[in-house]
This record gives sequence, structure tokens and C-alpha cells, in this order.
Amino acid sequence: MQIGVEAQRAVENRRVFVLDEDEINRTVLQFMLADDNETHEFGDLATALAKGEQWPPDLVLISALQVAREGAGLLGRLRESWPGVKLLVICEAADNDCAAAATAAGADDCLTKPFKVEPVRRKVDRHLGRKVELKIPVVVS
Repeated sequence: MQIGVEAQRAVENRRVFVLDEDEINRTVLQFMLADDNETHEFGDLATALAKGEQWPPDLVLISALQVAREGAGLLGRLRESWPGVKLLVICEAADNDCAAAATAAGADDCLTKPFKVEPVRRKVDRHLGRKVELKIPVVVS
């Protein structure tokens, strides 16, 4: 068992694909998610589709650039290939149109850069149907 990972999460081991041309983005997200998920990173769509034939993902993090390059129908094709998959598009924080375009194209949500560990994990957990702890600070006077 991994250190710091709850037993239930270790048993679940949901499969997450990170599909991004940028190797640094892939590596960062893989590092953030690997403790709680079976995480695979891909630099191109063809390799991800080939892997997903035998081992379909539960969730895919896909770059907005990849969606733009492949066209608006890409997310629909991924849903046909992997029924039940959750799709999150990776957007730049300053790009307000990205989130609207991604959801219009069929994404479940967006993940904005710069990446921070806890927000990334919370969003992925929420879309995988895991309970997300609500942490409310208590101040005792």
C-alpha cells in the first residue's frame, strides 16, 4: 500500500489518462494523481486510444489544444469509445473562453493551470464519484 493513501482508495484504483502534448504537464499531473489512481500519460491521441481499447479509462484529462486540433467531435468520439468516461479539458487560467468551449463540446469540466495538488485531486475525485472532504477551519478563542 502506498504511504498516505486511504485503504479504500488503494482498493478502488481508478484509471486516469492524461492526454497532453506538453510533457511537463503530463508529468506534473501524473505525479499529483498517481497515489490514488492508476495514471497513464500520453502525448498523442492514437496511443491513448490504443491503450484504452483493452484498458478503458474512468477519467481523461485532455489538453484544450488537443481538442482544438482534433475538432469539436473529439469528445463525443471518446465517449463512444469509452462509455461512462469523464472528460476534463485542461485550460490556461487566463483563457475564459476555454471552459465555455469545452463544456459546449461535451466536456464534464475543466482543469485550469497552474496546477495545485489539492484542487486537482479534489476535482478528479469528485468526477470519479469519490467523497470529497469539506475542510472548514475551526477557530477557538
